[in-house]
Amino acid sequence: MTASVPVGPRGRLLALGEWEGVVRSRVGAGSRLAGLYGTDEEGSCQLTALLADADRLEVVSTIVAPDRDGVICYPSLSRDVPAAFWYERALHDLSGVVPLRHPRLDPLLLDRAGTSPAPLPGAPASETTRPTIGERPGPVDVAGHGMFTLPLGPVRSGVFESIEFLIETPGEDIPHLNVRPHYKHRGIAKQFESRPAGDAVLVAERVEGISSVAHALAFCHAIETLGDLEVPAEARLVRTVLAELERISNHLDVTMRLADAAGLAVATSRFGWHKERVMRLLSELCRSRFGRGTVTVGGLSRGVRIDAPALTTELRRLDQRIRADVAALESSASFLDRLRTTGPLEAQVARRYGALGPIGRASGVDNDVRRERPYDGYLDLAPVPRPRVTTGDVLARARVRWHELTTSHELAIDALEMLGSRDVAPLAAPAPAPPDGLGVGAAESAQGEVVHAVEISRGVVRRCFARSASFHNLVLFHDVFAGDVFTDFPFIEASFGLGYAGVAM
Repeated sequence: MTASVPVGPRGRLLALGEWEGVVRSRVGAGSRLAGLYGTDEEGSCQLTALLADADRLEVVSTIVAPDRDGVICYPSLSRDVPAAFWYERALHDLSGVVPLRHPRLDPLLLDRAGTSPAPLPGAPASETTRPTIGERPGPVDVAGHGMFTLPLGPVRSGVFESIEFLIETPGEDIPHLNVRPHYKHRGIAKQFESRPAGDAVLVAERVEGISSVAHALAFCHAIETLGDLEVPAEARLVRTVLAELERISNHLDVTMRLADAAGLAVATSRFGWHKERVMRLLSELCRSRFGRGTVTVGGLSRGVRIDAPALTTELRRLDQRIRADVAALESSASFLDRLRTTGPLEAQVARRYGALGPIGRASGVDNDVRRERPYDGYLDLAPVPRPRVTTGDVLARARVRWHELTTSHELAIDALEMLGSRDVAPLAAPAPAPPDGLGVGAAESAQGEVVHAVEISRGVVRRCFARSASFHNLVLFHDVFAGDVFTDFPFIEASFGLGYAGVAM
């Protein structure tokens, strides 16, 4: 069982009506929509849906041709498949495809001015098709006496990523909120194109900087399965250690931000120190604080020196310190009061949208790729234990992360014990070019499942759909302000722990 599937040159290609029926019926029967995207096909568009079950990812595609007016359109899936809501908006922004009767087709990833052309992922790049960026005023959804819209962002204080939240409020309560992430759009889909797989890994690492290792793994899994490449056992274990250190760093960052929102200066400093130590461990292993430049197709791109006893000792000491500081937070009644019942995500909503990572697990929806479709060192390690928190509020999301901090330390230590002290060599030669076709790879980031669907044509990447857990989960930010007020906002945002760069790609 692996996290990747080879799906042939186009995946499972169906007629439009049949494709719609398959997606709707599969999701209605319990499958999860893991992605929806378009690829240019000489004036037409290939729509591809990724459907996830407990043990597999399936790809189903269809070709949609322009109508008499030259518009590519199809009946929207969003009313029957709520998880398609943002995917269809992104499809419209990037591929110019119109999902008919979509509930809200506002710009999401790219606000194209007027009749500016879409970037058309999969089409040859051309200066004449480069879109002109527009700036439309935000929508208004709630009307009434005293209501006004407060724009928060895109530039905010501190080191927060740029994003705009449009908060509609009568003064304190937050009855409605809109999310506009397009300020960070970087044209990532086009950046992958025409690059050899080995070079495209560098782009994958930059889809979402806080999850560089997870995105590199998902991309490499897609190519490795497509090319039937075997990754050496030592390299698989090193990948696992890097992935778990990245997870620890992200969960510590969320905890630090929660403590900061509560004004707990000592706790903020403590968890910031822990995070810095983990990032230095990553830097010592692969010369990058973000774990970049080490994972590549077929294994590792550079050698890694493993001092298993020293690293194990450091991780055990770090785990003990983190546990003590988490226990101190758990004993602070004022801190817990700010988290408990704040920003609740109902289990029914989480299931309907297929919520990922700690956000889903805190609401009883557990989609962990490491357990369901294990890969790399997770094939040899003990199964990842499930958390037992399901209340769905900020406190539940924090406790899921605190549970995973302990689990990640244990997994990394187990992988180190299997490795022993040694120098793990890089690939002796670059991996051979993969055959033409479409491969899908996945990995579990700190935010949840990361998916890369990679189409290879003539030895280079023709199309890469890189879907972060942040993109899939941020749509749920609309649904968690149930009776919450402005001072709850930083707690709710921190508890989501998402990377906005991984949304507006």
